[in-house]
Amino acid sequence: MDVSTILDPLNTAQREAVTNDSRSLLVLAGAGSGKTRALVHRIAWLLQVQNVPASGVLAVTFTNKAAKEMRARIGELLQMSPQGMWVGTFHGIAHRLLKSHWQDAGLPQNFQIIDSDDQLRMVKRLLKEHQLDETRWSPKSIQWYINGHKDEGRRAAHVDHHNDPHEKVLQKMYAAYEQACERAGQVDFGELLLRSHELWLKHPVLLQHYQQRFAHILVDEFQDTNAIQYAWLRVLAGDHCAITAVGDDDQSIYGWRGARIENIQSFETDFGNAQTIKLEQNYRSTNSILDAANAVIKNNTDRREKRLWSDKGRGEPITLWEFRDDEEEAQAIVEELNYNRRIKKVKWRDQAILF
Repeated sequence: MDVSTILDPLNTAQREAVTNDSRSLLVLAGAGSGKTRALVHRIAWLLQVQNVPASGVLAVTFTNKAAKEMRARIGELLQMSPQGMWVGTFHGIAHRLLKSHWQDAGLPQNFQIIDSDDQLRMVKRLLKEHQLDETRWSPKSIQWYINGHKDEGRRAAHVDHHNDPHEKVLQKMYAAYEQACERAGQVDFGELLLRSHELWLKHPVLLQHYQQRFAHILVDEFQDTNAIQYAWLRVLAGDHCAITAVGDDDQSIYGWRGARIENIQSFETDFGNAQTIKLEQNYRSTNSILDAANAVIKNNTDRREKRLWSDKGRGEPITLWEFRDDEEEAQAIVEELNYNRRIKKVKWRDQAILF
């Protein structure tokens, strides 16, 4: 079998990640190291070389755009549409499960998904029903409280308020919110994951069906998974499904919405002595930029050691500017853009400001 189209575009570390036959594989992919390419080519390797049926592959991403891009790249690489393969976000796949098994999940067949704005309106209505003053009990704070506990996999009944009066009210509002959603046949985004996780636990025969179906689970942006997503994956993978997690602890920036960097650190033991492969060659930047980034990142605590490098040479040195205020900063940026345009003949579309 000619595997050149799958392996030739890859560097040594990427090839190792693509062809690895470990049941549990953690790919630590630094910024700009071609992690999506490695993930897509690994899927192609499974389908073409290991003859895994498309229906036996589950690929999880974090955005609909990323899922669409992954489907397109897999199709382009294989020169065919991978029919039957599940590619989607955690929420999208959980929604698909609940739509198929709504009775087992304890939902009406036509249940509706509410967004953040709908959720906030419901919280405000419940505050009025319970005669609680919005100036004291912030609807946004209660919304965050509810979502935070759902991200951790906790129902209102599982929350310990420690007899704190403030916490008691928050727990009461969480419980009232759960009841209101149940009556209306509505689920929020956090509920999709929580309810589908409960579906696995309450119906082991159903869980076994999907464990037998999905021989391989692949997860992108693993550093952004929260507690309920991690638990969802652990239950589905069980002791038999092969799982590949691609992520970078240095790019974990979503702790404020429940992401747990500990998931990367726990992966190797929780998923059965997983093998780890590092992707350290960067394809975006020159070494002057990467050396500066490495010098800063190495001071982070609780990280896995890796050092990005590039074959693009040293490149221009980094310039650090300091300003008295934002006006002076803005003026300097404008002057720099104009200088690049007039003297260096750099087109406007080739200049960017990141802030």
